[in-house]
Parts: sequence; structure tokens; C-alpha cells
Amino acid sequence: MAADLVSSIIYAFAALFVILDPILSVPIFAGMTKGQTSKEIHKQAFIAVAVAGILMYIFLVFNTAIFNVLGLTLSTFQVAGGILLFLLGMEMALGIDLCKSKDSMPTAAGVVIGTPILCGPGAITTVMLLSKDYGILVPFIAITLCLAVTWIILYYSAAIQNILGTVITDIMGRVLGMLVAAIAIKIIFSGIIGTLGLPIVI
Repeated sequence: MAADLVSSIIYAFAALFVILDPILSVPIFAGMTKGQTSKEIHKQAFIAVAVAGILMYIFLVFNTAIFNVLGLTLSTFQVAGGILLFLLGMEMALGIDLCKSKDSMPTAAGVVIGTPILCGPGAITTVMLLSKDYGILVPFIAITLCLAVTWIILYYSAAIQNILGTVITDIMGRVLGMLVAAIAIKIIFSGIIGTLGLPIVI
């Protein structure tokens, strides 16, 4: 029984970790927190993990009830999240600020990394599927472990950036910006198809 529980937790952790992909967030996070002090960066890391964690725990417990109450579907959530992600991708790729004001800058990195980068439609869907298959306990433990590892990675993002170098990080950030924009378009497209109830043509 214990062996089955451990294997289930490992599987759930692996599935969530791949979806969250905190390694991918490092150059994005480093770019958005560039020029901030270590204390501010560590604060942003905590905010990012807290935002992602709160969302995942909420959807783990309440599942689709939240969407039902608001009259929404996962597809409409995908469209909204995809648009935000696309704007972020444009900012990263072009090195411009589209939606940032001076007042929102201090917490912008943490919130945007928290969602939709870490906890987007894919992560939410994965959490709901895991809760359906394993109940609450297994995905709860897996989410907690993933958040802990993610926090450590973001906490030391400055050190990771120093190892990679500013030039490499900048190049990676712009390339990842294009990839993020492309992923966003795919998410938006999937959301529109799902909203309209059309068959997906591959």
C-alpha cells in the first residue's frame, strides 16, 4: 500500500513538474527582475510560487465548481490565459513593456510567473485530472513538492543567471519569448475550438 502511494506521488510530481517547467521560467524570471535587489527577487520568487500554489490548491479542492459558478469553461480560461501569455511573449521577444505601469512593476514578475507561466490551463487541467484519478492526498503532496522545488529554482535564479551569463540569458529570453508567444497562440486556438465545440483537425 505504501509502495503504491509513493509511486503515485512520484508519477503525479513528475507530471506536474513537466507542466510547470520551472527551469523554463528562470530566464523569463531573471529578465523580469533585472535590476532588482536580491531581497526583491526572493520576494518575487515567493509571490510566484504562492500565486501558482493557491490556484492549484483551489482547483484541486473545488475542481470545475469554480468554472460552473462563474459560468465559464476551461476553454474560455485558455483563451484569456493565452492572450496574457502572448503579450508576455511579445514583451520578452521585443524587449518592450506593453502592459506594465510603474506602480505594478514591484509585483509584476511574481504574479505573471505564478500565472499563466507556472499555473496556466495545462497545470490546472493536470491538477483536475490527478484529483479525479487519485483523490486529494496524492496530488496535494505532489503540488507541495513541485512548489518547493520551483521556489528553490526561482530563489537562486540570479545565481543561475550568473552561471549562464548576461548575454546568453538575454538571447535565451528573446528566443523563449517567441516560443512563449507561439505556445500562447496554440492555447488560444485550442480554447476557441473548445468554446465553439468544433472538432480538432490535426
